[in-house]
Amino acid sequence: MERESWSGKWAFILAAAGSAVGLGNMWRFPYLAAKYGGGTFLLIYIILVFTLGVSLLLQDITLGRKTKQSAIGAFGTFGKKYRVIGVVAAAVPFLILPYYCIIGGWVAKYAVGYITVGAETLADGGVFFSSFITSPFESYFWLFLFALIVLVVVALGVKGGIEKINLVLMPALILLALGVTIYTFTIPGALDGVAYYLTPDLSKISPELLLAAIGQCFFSLSIAMCIMITYGSYVKDDENITQSVNRIAGFDLLVSLLAGFMIIPGAVAALGSAEAVSASSGPSLMFITLPTVFEHMGAAAPVIGTLFFLLALFAAVTSAISIAEACVSIVQDSLHLSRLKASLAILIYALVVGSFVNAGYNVLSGIEPLGAGSSLLDLFDFLSNSVLMPVVAIATCIFVGWIIKPKMLIAEVEKSGRFALAKPWTIMVKYIAPVLIVVVLVAYVAAQFGIISM
Repeated sequence: MERESWSGKWAFILAAAGSAVGLGNMWRFPYLAAKYGGGTFLLIYIILVFTLGVSLLLQDITLGRKTKQSAIGAFGTFGKKYRVIGVVAAAVPFLILPYYCIIGGWVAKYAVGYITVGAETLADGGVFFSSFITSPFESYFWLFLFALIVLVVVALGVKGGIEKINLVLMPALILLALGVTIYTFTIPGALDGVAYYLTPDLSKISPELLLAAIGQCFFSLSIAMCIMITYGSYVKDDENITQSVNRIAGFDLLVSLLAGFMIIPGAVAALGSAEAVSASSGPSLMFITLPTVFEHMGAAAPVIGTLFFLLALFAAVTSAISIAEACVSIVQDSLHLSRLKASLAILIYALVVGSFVNAGYNVLSGIEPLGAGSSLLDLFDFLSNSVLMPVVAIATCIFVGWIIKPKMLIAEVEKSGRFALAKPWTIMVKYIAPVLIVVVLVAYVAAQFGIISM
């Protein structure tokens, strides 16, 4: 079976950027920026994106293009014993997809909610959100709807589905983010938040800040999730990978910056400080704190709330498509199924496992796998993001840096032009990145079990 390919450079860049731009940009980046000194965090993060981030991104994409395989086959190309790395890597998107569809359903519900029930109802301190996710019916409906949309797009193929949806949603996402940002700047008091967000204070640099920035950089770019290996396998040999990687990282950084502009100045204007943002992260920031911030915007609240959750929905859809595509590609390559059959299998998987995880908020709410107050979703998130992704990234760096050697991937990159930064990239992959990721892995696991605080 001939492998599909992107129709052109920008089709790949927008699809990969759509994968990188996800809910982590919307709710995790603003929280970290608000918590760790605004401009100080921003400066460190930018440096890390264009050193650590692009190095690991380049590694995954090049590995995919060289082998023309999804993760299991990509590692297995160099010997059957290396397939185990691909198998562990393949577990990541399979763990993430079900719960990402749940959260995508939440975002879709809120985007519609600003129209159907109004901004005031959603800004009730979390009562609406709690009643929604604990519902034994409605929460499942939005999970099913979101998963169905995502897998239909994937079933239509690389060019017929993934390319087309990203060519629409990515520009729309950027335009919506710019529009909300511009409005936020006009709110009285918002410029104080802008100054906090953009002004570095080097005295605020700390080990915790550096660790948070490394973690956000690593998680934000879809590294070690099989996605970029899969997307790289569709890249034509004459495409300039280094240029594409820089542009993908640039898109991801832009959306993160805009998310901060949309949230931090608004919080300062509405609530008096950035503490409301830094005091909460993840779902509590997006579904409880932000509706309160928007409600303080008066008559504009319904419009701003709708636009914000619409762009968050676009980000969720494009990321979920890439996660689902990684799963579908693995099933196709491993079982030699057609794209339609593989997509149907993954849809059924996402719905069954997603329903089980979602039950952790209602009929299985008594199960608290990570301690009091935790849910099944928290368990899946911890295993995929805090454990498996760093492990896969470390294993990939060791595999490329010490087993097949960087020269093999450098030769692949140079099919489309000279790789001027080959030596710094080699040093990063062999020495620096593995150490940084080990630190992230140890810190996140330790934080989860209360050994350290983050």
